[in-house]
Amino acid sequence: MQYKSQLRILVGALLLAGCTATVPEQYTETGVLPTIYPAYSDVTIPYNIAPLNFAYEMEGEAFVTELEVEGQALVMKGKSTDWNIKEWRAFLEKAKGKSIYVNAYAKGAEGWTKYSPIVWHVAEEPIDPYISYRIIAPSYVTYEELSIRQREIGTFDEQMIYNNMLLSTDKDGQCINCHSYKNYKTDNMQFHARQHKGGTLLVTTDGVKKINLKTDSTISAGVYPAWHPTHNFIAYSINDTGQSFHTKKNNKIEVQDLKSDIILYDIDRNEVSFIEHDTLEWEVFPTWSPDGKTLYYCSAHMEIQNYGQREREIIDRYKEFQYNIYRKTFDPETQTFGPSELVLDAKAMNRSATFPRISPDGRYLLFGMGEYGCFHIWHKDADLYLIDLETKELRNIKEVNSDDVESYHAWSSNGRWILFTSRRDDGGYTHLYIAYFDEKGNAHEPFLLPQRDPYFYTDYYKSYNVPEFMIEPVTISPQEFARYLDTEAQAVKFRSK
Repeated sequence: MQYKSQLRILVGALLLAGCTATVPEQYTETGVLPTIYPAYSDVTIPYNIAPLNFAYEMEGEAFVTELEVEGQALVMKGKSTDWNIKEWRAFLEKAKGKSIYVNAYAKGAEGWTKYSPIVWHVAEEPIDPYISYRIIAPSYVTYEELSIRQREIGTFDEQMIYNNMLLSTDKDGQCINCHSYKNYKTDNMQFHARQHKGGTLLVTTDGVKKINLKTDSTISAGVYPAWHPTHNFIAYSINDTGQSFHTKKNNKIEVQDLKSDIILYDIDRNEVSFIEHDTLEWEVFPTWSPDGKTLYYCSAHMEIQNYGQREREIIDRYKEFQYNIYRKTFDPETQTFGPSELVLDAKAMNRSATFPRISPDGRYLLFGMGEYGCFHIWHKDADLYLIDLETKELRNIKEVNSDDVESYHAWSSNGRWILFTSRRDDGGYTHLYIAYFDEKGNAHEPFLLPQRDPYFYTDYYKSYNVPEFMIEPVTISPQEFARYLDTEAQAVKFRSK
């Protein structure tokens, strides 16, 4: 049995859960880590994150949790934690650049037991104050029950940006997707509505309008967007997309493009023009470099053998679609692009690359990679990869990957945090994870987006996808968005080069 040499001093202003929460003075040490859910262990967190509430999954009659950093502490009793946000913030502010030791005590029939401390490292760099994401049930269960929401990262406050059911009816369904922002600000943003009342809602500093990006010369309206960082342009892929299901494969769902191109939308002129338009290439996922002088995108080369059975052939040859990453220089003043340059020959590695994203400092290219295809959200072999654009080094970011799906990802505005989706928890639903990315180019152990209830995700049967960072919230109400969607879309013009 061990005894503390002196009573630990608890800072009164930071004491949580009432004065009765005290650390046991007498206990036995186990030498093992406690079992908690979510498994927040040896993670690096921002000092402005919401409380990392967790629950103990060990046996015990009573529990005490102590967070300790350099002689200061927070103490709470109970099998799960629910830290006061104001006091949590003050504590993390003092822990900035230091390590917090999470001391767990459990009481059994023979008295108190102390477990080895869990360590949380608190980074000196903050995370963006808001994120947004789409919430969606499996499409094979219910198609229309989806929404776009935003979350204040330092609290548990979640608000609706738009609810798909506002204009959907039993007869006329709708699908919303692909919300995006210019330079992390919401005064320039967009999202799409498909089918009923379809169109793209475009928000600029001039107001809100609904546009139809489909023209007689293009195969579809805009799909995957990329706002130009300095000019009023948006690059879009345009896609004729279908979905297939496998009954015997590990990857049950396959999303494929029957056709795809990339266009540039000039907001001021309300015009679209082709960037890439090759019948032997399947171009998708445009993204700009931070200075706006380079456009990155993915493309797969495929030569159809029987045009009379074109669609059937594309579906049957799904494993042959392997996407490389390319880039083109861009002059925003003349709207001219240079020739395509191969950045990553994923096909030569028998792999397929998706969703390229450039870090805010322009140095790193973050992307997903799996065996085949362009939509890896159901591909269990999909992982996140990184290219150092200075050294050309390519590596699997093993620090953040798991044995299940890692897919859509985003950089924070300061380049120190990565937000991504993963199915590692249960294999069925994508949840949001955050990983610290240090100045040496190393990612750290990711942590699950915290919720007030530690077991929130265990019975939440919906997926998070298309997560994006924001430095400010969307202030337009869902009802106002619905009023704009309920109008006729403004047609755009096609400009031939």
